[in-house]
Amino acid sequence: MLDIKFIEKNKEKVKEAVKVKQIDVDIDRLLELNFKRKKLLKEIEDFRNYRNKNVEEIKKIEKKDTQKRKELIEKGKKIKEDIKIKEEDFRKIDNEFQKMMLFVPNVPSPDTPVGKSEDDNVEEKKWGNVPVFDFQAKSHIELGESLNLIDLKAGAKVSGFRGYYLKNEAVLLHFGILWYSLKKLIQKGFSPLLPPTLVNGFALTGSGHFPFDKDEVYQIGNPGKLDSGEEIKTPKYLVGTSEPSLLAYYADKVIKEKDLPEKVCGISQCYRSEVGSYGKDVKGLYRIHEFMKVEQVVICKDSIEESNGYLEEMRNISEEILRELNLPYRVIKICTADMGAGKYKMYDIETWMPSRNSYGETHSDSNLTSWQTRRLNIKYLSNEGEKKYAFALNNTAIASPRILIAIMESYQQKDGSIKVPEVLRPYIGKEFIGRN
Repeated sequence: MLDIKFIEKNKEKVKEAVKVKQIDVDIDRLLELNFKRKKLLKEIEDFRNYRNKNVEEIKKIEKKDTQKRKELIEKGKKIKEDIKIKEEDFRKIDNEFQKMMLFVPNVPSPDTPVGKSEDDNVEEKKWGNVPVFDFQAKSHIELGESLNLIDLKAGAKVSGFRGYYLKNEAVLLHFGILWYSLKKLIQKGFSPLLPPTLVNGFALTGSGHFPFDKDEVYQIGNPGKLDSGEEIKTPKYLVGTSEPSLLAYYADKVIKEKDLPEKVCGISQCYRSEVGSYGKDVKGLYRIHEFMKVEQVVICKDSIEESNGYLEEMRNISEEILRELNLPYRVIKICTADMGAGKYKMYDIETWMPSRNSYGETHSDSNLTSWQTRRLNIKYLSNEGEKKYAFALNNTAIASPRILIAIMESYQQKDGSIKVPEVLRPYIGKEFIGRN
């Protein structure tokens, strides 16, 4: 969420952001509503002052002056009714205004590529050599079936479309890469959290997943009951990433500047309905409804330079993980139309996946400045004693089982086995999967 004062002073800049990010929100209408809001607030305040003066006049009237008292009482009733009408008008206008404010995008950084779709994203760098095989390489699906690592048929039967089972060494790979990544983040100064995956709506609105991606979020049909037996009426949702839970941990808090940055990492199950991906990646583990992820969040002071430094720091950690896994990857700078409403600056990292004969997205790294913290009321107390909205950033350290596609396919051997990346061997207990 942007500051309405910023929108008023930078109307054309915000309109341009709406245009290049392809967001459906009318900034002129928003400002018109805000003008009416302020006007009504002033009128309501005036009427309340008028009512208070009328009450004081009634108190001063002598009891024997019944006619004057009656006139003032009737006048008070009229003022009360006028206030009620004005408050109702304000409620309607403010409701529309607040809903529109949730759609106003962040203004992208000057170096963000302007584009109309993901085709306009810009490749920033590449690392590693893509594997070349002197045999007929298999997909992760074929490897999973032949080595008894993945069961998609049973997954679909039990869970439905995009369901899956990981089995045997695939389970160890899955948890090995998650644990390895979590330990690395702790070594880099990030405090670990095991956050809730079942959350109230405010956490998703605060992170910006509502209202934009509401169709991608699973809502719980039966949110449960209170100790009294009364049914819980507040809707509950399953998160698609631990980012909303990690951010909401700081909601309504004021952090001292000396304690910044707050650097946390969360490991959690993630759920996505993937309604917008009909017909895409329908086979295998690339696009699934539930997975696990290690996520990073940084809360820092309101400095573009400092926050961009943390953006690069988190990206470098993800790159370090991929280099230690010896997986070829490329870094993509995301364009305006593909970056999402709240993003100021964003990178994706894509890892080479042989069966796709291309890179596939495995990481996402974003600076959202104060767009999320305003929604969640996350502030810090500066050294000068001033309360300011903090900046927030997030990054995917690792997500599994998608990363298993790259590992299994890139490390496959001619005899049909899979060589385990050296850094993961302590978690798997062997050098090869499928070789006696």
